[in-house]
Amino acid sequence: MFLSFDLQLEFDHVFIHVELDFGIVAETKLFNTYIMPVVQKLYDACKVSFSTQGPISEEALGKVSAILDEMKPSNVGLEQEAQLARQWKGSVHGDNDRKGRNRGHQHPSPIKYLHLHECDRFSIGIFCMPPSSIIPLHNHPGMTVLTKLLYGSVSVRSYDWLDLPELSDSTQGPLGLKDARTARPAKLVRDCEMTAPCGTTVLYPTSGGNVHSFKALTPCALFDVLSPPYCSEDERNCSYFRLIPRRDLQGTAEVCWLEEIQLPENFVVRSGAYKGPTIRH
Repeated sequence: MFLSFDLQLEFDHVFIHVELDFGIVAETKLFNTYIMPVVQKLYDACKVSFSTQGPISEEALGKVSAILDEMKPSNVGLEQEAQLARQWKGSVHGDNDRKGRNRGHQHPSPIKYLHLHECDRFSIGIFCMPPSSIIPLHNHPGMTVLTKLLYGSVSVRSYDWLDLPELSDSTQGPLGLKDARTARPAKLVRDCEMTAPCGTTVLYPTSGGNVHSFKALTPCALFDVLSPPYCSEDERNCSYFRLIPRRDLQGTAEVCWLEEIQLPENFVVRSGAYKGPTIRH
């Protein structure tokens, strides 16, 4: 008996044509089990949800946030790192880690940034932070930022700028005339610890904690989506700040002063290799 096969591959299925020697033809269609990676779903949602000015609507932003909520370390090739974080035995608080078993008296390893995508509408990347490493206080001018903690624990502190009319004509900052141009009043929005798994956080150009910092309490990873991304040509530069001795304003304990500073010398970020699913553009 003669038997021949004609195999055709299409995007979502396999088409099989079978011809027997006595003229009987059988055809069947076998649907494959391809499941779109979560990171691909995220990218596709970002493409239709963001413009060069940021999210096109709150609803569109919510769709991106919902997909990011689903993101797990295994979705981006970080399952091994997440497993190591779960087994980590050092102190989860601050500088005490330098005396722990894991690091001795060494300085923290550099933070790694895994680049996934960037265009004029949005950027996608992951910060992998060793324990005790710090991303210093910095801003996101005119930007909306979604952050998902993939694994580990991190301490977060964030602020929003305050526009206080009584200070608009003042030439005196909290330390005097010298710092009046570089120090601005801000209000504390968040001062907490986060441990994965947890939901996506969103900050906006003028609310939600646009100026923030992170300190890794354990090995951790932060998945970031920025829209629009940093761009010096559009005056979206990343600036760094430090908390300076505050003066009481309107009797509100949460009001403080932030002074712009140069990029801290001990803030080191190195490029890392992204090992997750390839994003189809």
